[in-house]
Amino acid sequence: MNNTIAAIDIGTNSFHLVIARIDDKKRFTVLTKAKEVVRLGTSSNDMKYITDDSMKRGIETLKRFNLICKSYNAEIIAIATSATREALNRDIFLSKVLNETGIEINIVSGYEEARLIYLGVLQSLSIYNKKILLIDIGGGSTEFLIGEKGEVVSAISTKIGSVRLTNKFSLAEKIDKTNLKNARLFVKGALNQVLRSIENAEYEMVIGSSGTITNIGSIINSENEPSDDFEINLNGFVVKKKPLLNAVNSIYKAETKNERLSIPGLDPKRADIITAGAVILEQIFTDLNIDKMTLSGYALREGIIMNYIQQNSREYSIDHLKNVRYNSAVHLGEKTNFDKEHAFHVMKLSGRIFDFIKLKLGLTDEEREYLEVASLLHDIGYSISHSDHHKHSYYLIRHSEMLGFNYKETEIIANIARYHRKSHPKLKHENFLKLDHQSQELVKKLSGILRIADALDRSHKSLVNDLEININQNIFEINLKSVNSDPSLELWGVNVRKGLFEESFGYEVKVKYET
Repeated sequence: MNNTIAAIDIGTNSFHLVIARIDDKKRFTVLTKAKEVVRLGTSSNDMKYITDDSMKRGIETLKRFNLICKSYNAEIIAIATSATREALNRDIFLSKVLNETGIEINIVSGYEEARLIYLGVLQSLSIYNKKILLIDIGGGSTEFLIGEKGEVVSAISTKIGSVRLTNKFSLAEKIDKTNLKNARLFVKGALNQVLRSIENAEYEMVIGSSGTITNIGSIINSENEPSDDFEINLNGFVVKKKPLLNAVNSIYKAETKNERLSIPGLDPKRADIITAGAVILEQIFTDLNIDKMTLSGYALREGIIMNYIQQNSREYSIDHLKNVRYNSAVHLGEKTNFDKEHAFHVMKLSGRIFDFIKLKLGLTDEEREYLEVASLLHDIGYSISHSDHHKHSYYLIRHSEMLGFNYKETEIIANIARYHRKSHPKLKHENFLKLDHQSQELVKKLSGILRIADALDRSHKSLVNDLEININQNIFEINLKSVNSDPSLELWGVNVRKGLFEESFGYEVKVKYET
């Protein structure tokens, strides 16, 4: 685990950088921060494309961030949210960023985004033992999460954000009263289903995070403590309903951008989008009948750091936080009524093969985790249909909320499960073609291992308890050990399924069983 981490939040409105040092007790200290308003999601109100100008601004910002990271010798973890998540040309953007900056961007789902924000908030406020409602208004989306003791009880992401709403109703410059009225009605309608799903939930506190909410908090704070410093630390500051509505009304009364610039506590770079943000926050307070909201100074980027600590320190937990990625996979399996005993046995056998071969071929522990999850979930497609269940497994994994995994990782896992039987990976397969070359090669290798492991439990009776593996010249020898009964079906299965492993690793597979 690197002890200096750079978390980059590639948002719809702004790009944020936090560099932190991790100590021996797995705590982090922020070394430096940077923020630039990029407006990645300014193409239109539906944010279907990232414009060339937006890409250019984003890449130039990331080049500057990269220089800062290099000065600290920091490992970079870059997470992209709504604007990149939804853009039809996102692969072009990701490729340009990688080629021009060397930074690989990971895209997360709205659900995963909410979880990471929760991880960050847990580090800023003493709320671990409280059941909370967390609200985060971003540029392209708003996240709602109910959490307790580090666990996500439920989370919802809705495509309502300050930049998106500004574009849709022309709220940036001079405010037309009809547009403002329509924006408020639109938000009320758009949030109706989300808020109805939350209104009956029980929670002890409401927490607000990120730019829109904290900047409105700054405006409220300035009424009592006038200050030109809109970046004042408001962690733990409590926003009450009446002051909130007063601040919102003062924003509405400022009909032009120049008038809004004179509002005490307002970040000048938010003057064009603060009206839209006020509309969203006002509606949330009103419809959920919120009396007060506590602000968090930490959000997504700090959550990225905590997630890194979790994933790279197996013995560490945040107040006994469990392994989110593992639990998410098991939960998906249970929802689809998978054959749990078979799934875990295949995971054990695939791990045994992986551990033997990983050092020889430079495979990593992270890649082992992809194989483990794919092993657990390879048969969940049976819940849809026995025929082509491997394809259904791919679909279920790809379109499920796999907590702890980004889009690329989920795609890799889904492909590994997809190729546990039948056809080998081919470029004519759309799901395989969309992967980059390195990921394609990894899928071939890990699918090859999974095919053999699955074949070794062909009867679904866990007959083979252990393996002895050797490499003799170009022969990959698997000797079956501690066998409970005649494994003829398993021996036959390996010989049928071993082709992809042989192609991928360059070994001839021979499986033996001595009675």
